[in-house]
Amino acid sequence: MKYIVLGLGHFGRSLAVHLTELGHEVIGADKSLIIVEQLKDKVTHTVCLDTTDREAVSSLPLKDCHAVIVAIGEDEGASLLTVALMKQLKVKRIIGRIVSDLQKTVLEAMEIGEYIMPEEEAAERLAMRLDNIDIVDSFKVSDKYSIIETKVPARYIGMTLREANLTNLFKVIVMTTLKITETNDHIKKKEVKEASGIATSETLLEEGDILVLFGELSNINKLIQKGE
Repeated sequence: MKYIVLGLGHFGRSLAVHLTELGHEVIGADKSLIIVEQLKDKVTHTVCLDTTDREAVSSLPLKDCHAVIVAIGEDEGASLLTVALMKQLKVKRIIGRIVSDLQKTVLEAMEIGEYIMPEEEAAERLAMRLDNIDIVDSFKVSDKYSIIETKVPARYIGMTLREANLTNLFKVIVMTTLKITETNDHIKKKEVKEASGIATSETLLEEGDILVLFGELSNINKLIQKGE
């Protein structure tokens, strides 16, 4: 898949490098030529440009990419202007970066539903989520093990955990399942996750449910791929 990362500070460079290592085509852009030069061998493509300049960013393949991540953090004004520009240019998936409650409020007002906090761990988690569209969220427990939220694969919908036999087949533990409900606070609709309790052999896997899995990432990816 192809991703564009705008802003190559600490967070942006970490995300761009992680995505490149995962095998994706990444275009990293920053106004600092020094940073762009430093990353040219670690990121698929790097380019020096002002992300608030409409003409400059229009030269990027915005319509061909799967997502544009606005990773600018140091300059909140530039970050918000860049997000607004992406909206104007009709980018299909925009992920913003927030460093304050005010910035979060502005992004929500602009109907940007995806945003991340500026932590290196968050960059790795986002890279993992972008790498596999079925992964909803992730948490790295150690170098070997992770806790992953993923959609119930189509093959297992309607089965109990006993029937799906995921632990024996893929060496993963299903910790619980989550149901997604929508709430309306009179301003906008929000999705709320609700855990169904500790999973048992009789837990039923339903369409739209989220599995919370513990195991090695390679085994979890096998489960996702085999279940398609």
